[in-house]
Amino acid sequence: MNNIKLITFDLDDTFWDIETVIIKAEMETRNWLEKKVGSIEWGSMRDLLDYRKVLITKTPSLEWDISLLRKEMYRAKLKNIIKDDLKRERIIEEAYKIFIDKRHEVSFYDGVFDAIKKLSKEYSLGILTNGNADIYKYEIGKYFKFSIHSSDVQGNKPDEGHFYKALESYKKDISFDQVIHIGDHQVNDIFGANRLGINALWFNNKNAEWYQEFDKPLEFSSWDTCIDAIERIKNGSK
Repeated sequence: MNNIKLITFDLDDTFWDIETVIIKAEMETRNWLEKKVGSIEWGSMRDLLDYRKVLITKTPSLEWDISLLRKEMYRAKLKNIIKDDLKRERIIEEAYKIFIDKRHEVSFYDGVFDAIKKLSKEYSLGILTNGNADIYKYEIGKYFKFSIHSSDVQGNKPDEGHFYKALESYKKDISFDQVIHIGDHQVNDIFGANRLGINALWFNNKNAEWYQEFDKPLEFSSWDTCIDAIERIKNGSK
């Protein structure tokens, strides 16, 4: 039997669906900006992604500092529209606040709250995310001992930073084989945990195919079955 002490969780697409939330937040922020400053040429989604790559190439830290990355993208759109530097920066900060508030308007998957509440009675719980959601904005946040963002470790999963920081944040003697990490992403979550000897549990609610070269871990598709899957890991089941 595995002596599990700590369970860590991804957020986006693990606790909630994120794609529609981000699109809505993006569009509402754009609408607010255009009401504020007039028409803005946003370009296509491909243009947006290409420019994102340009910014990251020039400033590699933007790959993990996605809040600053978003502000830089707003700054680029506004630099020829608002000449006053102070006014432009004020609007950028206001726009970012609107975006981040909308970004937190998520709908938790059924069963998440009940599962987390039950698990918190037996294990320490933590968050490991590449995103900029703040779990402590929600009632469920009270069950988590820590939350680690990419900006905290200056890197993104699957890099080791999040996982080592989790052990440090536990603040007691613990090894990787006493940790379970739960997430939806085959590389960022499962590969990142697997290569360190962390017990990985794959949240697969979209019936995705496993395409990694290493063995598929235990998986679950509904949060109602999460605790059963954790018990299987504790008992050494595959």
